Amino acid sequence: MENESCVKIITEWDIVAARQLGRNVAKELGFGSVDQARITTAISELARNIYLYAGTGEIEIDRMYELGRCGLKVIASDKGPGIHDIRKVMEDGFTTSGGLGAGLPGVKRLMDEFSITSTVGEGTSIQVVKWLR
Repeated sequence: MENESCVKIITEWDIVAARQLGRNVAKELGFGSVDQARITTAISELARNIYLYAGTGEIEIDRMYELGRCGLKVIASDKGPGIHDIRKVMEDGFTTSGGLGAGLPGVKRLMDEFSITSTVGEGTSIQVVKWLR
């Protein structure tokens, strides 16, 4: 794994910067336009959640090379309030922001791997991976 970059999420413009970085890295790795769109959508949702619920955090984008495979890993982390009920936020249609509720279940569907850890009062870390086919 090779650390690519980290975007601090402080303003809405940082969401755009994280998306663009993700798209650029995905393109460099050889992902097609559909997978680039999936990756940037997932990054956008993760960064937006940081901005809305934690206030600040970061999106880290890494290139992965494992067992002859190439992939892109995104780690979204914050020191926000944490998630009280992870099972609930992983339900389709659940929303606290008045949005469409695609949220984290949508991110999970867009990517190949998804893991989440969250401690109330300490923050949340979500790691997703997309493998090049």
